[in-house]
Amino acid sequence: MRTFDLSPLFRSTIGFDRLLNLAETAQRAAEDNYPPYNIERIADDNYRITLAVAGFSPDEISITAEQNVVTVEGTKADKGECEFLYRGISTRQFKRQFSLADYVQVKGASFDNGLLKVELVREIPEAMKPRRIAINGASTGAAHQIEAKAA
Repeated sequence: MRTFDLSPLFRSTIGFDRLLNLAETAQRAAEDNYPPYNIERIADDNYRITLAVAGFSPDEISITAEQNVVTVEGTKADKGECEFLYRGISTRQFKRQFSLADYVQVKGASFDNGLLKVELVREIPEAMKPRRIAINGASTGAAHQIEAKAA
């Protein structure tokens, strides 16, 4: 896989740090594909991230929501109960980060049949929503009166 060195861009740009960090994170994320996941759009402002975490229980997984980032981590304690002749179900530790757009919040999470589902919703603050502005001005009746006085 081809990798790109983004350090020259950091030296010659100002204010694009977040964009360059996203590009660098995406490049690193392409190398690791465990655990597999889906990202779904449920409605206009509702999303769901589904991770296949077979072999993990809910208490072995942690979800952390920070500003514009959701981090899902899994840690499996090695119990050493038995000797595996073949181990096809991976239970290695993982850390998966998802970058969120502005105003996207984690609504909740559920665990069912080895699938971890993280519900997301975009809630734009009232101050940021478009609003209609009334136009103040002379009514047509007032304009008629001004024209009559001028004549």
